[in-house]
Amino acid sequence: MKASKFSFRINIETENDTGQVLAVYLQIREGTSATVKEYADGKVFADYDKHGVLLGIEILAPCNVQVLDKIAAQAQVKKFVRNAVPKSMLVAA
Repeated sequence: MKASKFSFRINIETENDTGQVLAVYLQIREGTSATVKEYADGKVFADYDKHGVLLGIEILAPCNVQVLDKIAAQAQVKKFVRNAVPKSMLVAA
């Protein structure tokens, strides 16, 4: 099974009055989510298609970058995730 091509996109939800980042969705590929896995005690969720291919990552609260690295195992995906996530959504190891 060949994974679909990358379709990197970022959607950031902010608090209207303060501009504080509330949530970030990192689209990796287009597709229909068949499975959602929870990470970091509900701070991060990853969407996978029916073949287990990563479609996107949703960050709802600051999390450790190692959690994101684990989800984004492929080099191209890891680079996108590390560069795209607002620093306010990451915590030190």
